[in-house]
Amino acid sequence: MSIPITRLGRTGLKVSKLALGTMTFGLQTDEATSFRILDRATEGGINFLDTADVYPLGGTVETTGRTEEIIGNWLQSQGATARSRFIVATKAANKVGPNPWDQGNSRKHLLDAIDASLKRLKTDHVDLYQLHHDDPQTPLDESLEALDVIVRSGRARYIGVSNFLSYRLARAIGIAALHKLTQFVSVQPRYSLLFREIERELLPLAGEEGLGVIPYNPLAGGLLTGKYAPGAKPEDNTRFTLGTAWMT
Repeated sequence: MSIPITRLGRTGLKVSKLALGTMTFGLQTDEATSFRILDRATEGGINFLDTADVYPLGGTVETTGRTEEIIGNWLQSQGATARSRFIVATKAANKVGPNPWDQGNSRKHLLDAIDASLKRLKTDHVDLYQLHHDDPQTPLDESLEALDVIVRSGRARYIGVSNFLSYRLARAIGIAALHKLTQFVSVQPRYSLLFREIERELLPLAGEEGLGVIPYNPLAGGLLTGKYAPGAKPEDNTRFTLGTAWMT
């Protein structure tokens, strides 16, 4: 049975209702295994691939970007028309280098980060570029202006956010409207039966603004599958052994 197609928020962009998260590619799963996962997802009708420049999760600054490289290699292996068949989303904000400016949502970092992501993904654009988290040390208007430059330059088609508080997202939407900057079209929050706080404010805000919602961690890192026994330590090489990876 093929995955149904839906619109991403208020946009005209149509994507598979399920997106493939890739944060384990390059650490828990090697490139060959990652390729098999991508092949299987494609066979099932998934055309929406979500990643981030900091992945694989649980790695170090030295391993950042490996996940994007794997996706880029896989797309290249699928032939010349493969890129046009997939919606590719990535994110920036987390620390990806040794310098103090190699993180956050500053103009410098975002403009550097998008170019680095495109190189690793072996493409000239991403379909959705997201702020991985809020950066209270950078004014929202600076981040929004940088994202506007990225969209207008053709390096991204749409922009979104992840892990934003509702009031900060609402402020960003207002600032972008005031200055006629590119608007966010999606929000990617953590959401599961154990983490439902987005239902109070974030989901109503997304509904009013027509934002697509791309929830992650729906099974609480596998906890809700029942595979973890009460009182027992998690098995090696699972999300619960990767520092704070169980939260994502």
